[in-house]
Amino acid sequence: MLTALPTLDALLAAHAGSLGEDATGYRHHAYRVANFYWLLAPVDADALEKLSIAVAFHDLGIWTAGTFDYVPPSRVLARDYLHQTGKAAWMVDVDAIECHHKVMRTPAGTSPEVEAFRRADWIDVSLGVRRFGLAGRAVHDVMAAFPDAGFHRRLAELTLTRLRHHPLDPLPMMRW
Repeated sequence: MLTALPTLDALLAAHAGSLGEDATGYRHHAYRVANFYWLLAPVDADALEKLSIAVAFHDLGIWTAGTFDYVPPSRVLARDYLHQTGKAAWMVDVDAIECHHKVMRTPAGTSPEVEAFRRADWIDVSLGVRRFGLAGRAVHDVMAAFPDAGFHRRLAELTLTRLRHHPLDPLPMMRW
C-alpha cells in the first residue's frame, strides 16, 4: 500500500492554507485515489511521481479557487507547477485531471493511465460501490488506512449548495 508519497505530501502542505479544515479529508482522498490507481495499474517510479502530482491537484480548485467548477482551476494549478519545476512535458500524463469525473469510459484512443485515474477516483467517490474489478477487501483496506475525515460529507454539502443555487445547471465537473 502506498503510504508515503513525498511529492503528494509536499504539494498538499503547500496548499494547506487553502484546504483549511478539509486538509486531512482531502489528503486521505488523494491517497485513496493513488492506491486505487496503483491497484488497477501498477506503475514505475516516474509514473508514480506523475500520479502524485495529478492526484494532488485533481480536485484542489474547489479550495484554491473557491468554486465547485474546479476542473479548470485544478488543471491550471497542475500546469503552473509542472512549468515551474521543469516538467511541462508531463502535462499530457498529469492532465488525467480533465477526465476524472467522466461517468462513462474515456473515448477510444485515450491513454490507459487516464482511464485508470478516472476509475480510481470513482472508486473513492462512490465509497467503493463502483470497484472496476478490485476486490472488496482491497477497497476496504485502503479506506481503512485512509479514513474519510469528512471528505464525502464536504462533497455532499458542496453538491447540495450547487443544486440549490443552480437547480437546472448540471454539476460543472460532469460536463467534461
